Amino acid sequence: MSGQTAAAPSLRERKKQRTRQDLAESALRLFHEQGYDATTLDELVESVQVSKRTFFRYFESKEAVAVAAEAELWDAYIDAVDRSASDGEILATLRDALVEVTGSLPGDWPERLFRTRALMGRTPELRAASMMLAARTQDRLITMLAPRLGIDAKDLRLRLAVEIALGAYRCGARDWISDRKRGGGKVLADRIRAAFDAVPGATSLVGPATAQTARS
Repeated sequence: MSGQTAAAPSLRERKKQRTRQDLAESALRLFHEQGYDATTLDELVESVQVSKRTFFRYFESKEAVAVAAEAELWDAYIDAVDRSASDGEILATLRDALVEVTGSLPGDWPERLFRTRALMGRTPELRAASMMLAARTQDRLITMLAPRLGIDAKDLRLRLAVEIALGAYRCGARDWISDRKRGGGKVLADRIRAAFDAVPGATSLVGPATAQTARS
């Protein structure tokens, strides 16, 4: 990682970030108040007072704006992995980057993620959009990490490591949501770390008959 401090975003960039955030926040509010299917794109852009053309500069679809909180997570995760050291076990690298990111995203992000996941629970289209977003993230991680490791992107070990990392996120996020997001992003990070820590035990889990035989 470089020791240089990143330059502050320009006024134009800050305005773009604000517009994107306003669209994402208004979308979540309207989808929860009116229902995802019942909310039109016209209503959404009107609530932020922008045009449809402006909307499509930031989001490719209504589904994309609905899962914006997850997209923010995955973009930050890709950046964190990219900045990570090249040595060490790759699964530990994936774990540490994900724990770091989930614990350090802006203060309102955990609440938006919670509301996004709640909306996904009753909206099949958004579950599909979330799965597609995760699949793209896996592909991006594999493409980025394969040259660093000196292996082919099709290497089963790398593909499985990335799959485990995203599976740990899903398990940790479910536990966090079932706790009603107590503690915000820091607790989510702890839940994700606990999921990673459970991986060795998951691979050695045996049924009662096998365990009884081993003790005999």
